[in-house]
Amino acid sequence: MSSSSLFERLGARAGRVYFAFQAVAAALWWVGVFASDSIRTLTLGGLDPVLIAIVDIPLFVVASALIAFGVRRLAWVVAPWAAVVTSGMAIYATLSGEAGWGVLVMAAATAGSVAAGLVVRLGRLPVGWILFGPFRITVAPIAQARTHVVRTGVQVFVFWGLFLVVFPAVIVILEQRWALHVAFPIAVRWAGLVVLIAASALGIWSAIAMSTRGAGTPLPSATARTLVIAGPYRFVRNPMALAGIAQGAAVGLMAGSWLVVTYALCGSLVWNGVVRPLEERDLVARFGPAYADYARRVRCWLPRITPFVPVAPRA
Repeated sequence: MSSSSLFERLGARAGRVYFAFQAVAAALWWVGVFASDSIRTLTLGGLDPVLIAIVDIPLFVVASALIAFGVRRLAWVVAPWAAVVTSGMAIYATLSGEAGWGVLVMAAATAGSVAAGLVVRLGRLPVGWILFGPFRITVAPIAQARTHVVRTGVQVFVFWGLFLVVFPAVIVILEQRWALHVAFPIAVRWAGLVVLIAASALGIWSAIAMSTRGAGTPLPSATARTLVIAGPYRFVRNPMALAGIAQGAAVGLMAGSWLVVTYALCGSLVWNGVVRPLEERDLVARFGPAYADYARRVRCWLPRITPFVPVAPRA
């Protein structure tokens, strides 16, 4: 079963199991807060735990437990409350330099609560919702190859600038401010530079193949008109994604930021579990047996040793 179909078939029970786990974990955390000065300092800093507990225990811990027992409408209480707490703690941590671990924990709880809340209410995770704006799958308009190359270049410049410069820079600043930084050996940083150069070369090679051989661009809103089995696509099925994930991790290594590396790895999980199945569904619908044969012979992540050569159909 593909990841997409798995998400779409998640029943409300899966969401309720998550909320049960969350209720237990949150209750144990509160026990730790009142029993350990270290846990309290790392996650709450100088905030008064009693005042927070008075509101958080009923709105988060108890409400999560009730959702697990079938009170589904409380999902719209837990998720917004978690988001409010995360935002408040992020502001506090940025101003005070304390409670950085608390921000990370609550950010994860917010993401989990939103996803599980949707599963509880809808019976599945609506992964198709991500297909909007520039991520909406639309075949590129007919144009000269030069036009597709220019559009691809603009896309690469914008997306690399955002995902490899702007977002990592913000993460590094917050990591330092929230006292979450861990020093990386200098050799690791140099290794990151080597990986970044190699991954960037792969990304550019993939973009050129997509724009010149596919009559389109890497962006889903102007996707290739023809099936691309050229350049790096002869060795691995998703070289652009592989390059992007490696680039993100490499930037984290160069910056000495474990949070940026985590950001890149989380992006890989989202892409592999949500975006890739939707793209592959579209490719199967448009190219049928040709893509199915290609997908059987060329792996998604692990490159082939020898290039794949498609066999032309007999006349």
